[in-house]
Amino acid sequence: MPTSTLLDYSLRRVSSATPIRVASVALAVAVTAASAQFTMPVPFTAVPFTFTPMAVLLTAAALGSRLGAFSQMVYVLLGAAGVAVFSPSATLPPGVMRLVGPTGGYLLAYPVAAFVTGWLTERGWDRRYLTSAAAMLLGLAVIYLGGVSWLTVAYTHSIGVAITMGLAQFVVFDVLKIAASALVLPQAWRFLGRRA
Repeated sequence: MPTSTLLDYSLRRVSSATPIRVASVALAVAVTAASAQFTMPVPFTAVPFTFTPMAVLLTAAALGSRLGAFSQMVYVLLGAAGVAVFSPSATLPPGVMRLVGPTGGYLLAYPVAAFVTGWLTERGWDRRYLTSAAAMLLGLAVIYLGGVSWLTVAYTHSIGVAITMGLAQFVVFDVLKIAASALVLPQAWRFLGRRA
């Protein structure tokens, strides 16, 4: 059973991989932050539509469980510290208050979702399209679980309302984004295999 990530495989002949791993984590944070800037308000909810979940899951798939989770922890900590990495919003609170706002559950779930997706790709789930999509869908489920749970407990006090506000309006688009993203991973493995 394969036990490496795209990053591990890419670095197999590199003598000192640490600087590249650090740069890869920084790149994952930058990609997540950039994806958060493409945001669109959604009617009847304070949760905006963004490309961030796709960035979280795709970078985690490439980096693996530990580096993927670490990159998302760095992203969340930067945002909490006031760095403009979260989705721009006139209604959501800035900085650390974003973590207790309506989107806080999603943000805090990012490292866990990255770990889950990365763990599965370390076991070869990113080699084929269907398993790649499944690994990312499981990560997406973690993000939704965090977001909907937080909305239920802190804002709506109703699981039905929280699902309507925080899942139902987004799930189709997020699944379509994953369907597209899952194409990248097997193709990257084929490309690396041809260059080996």
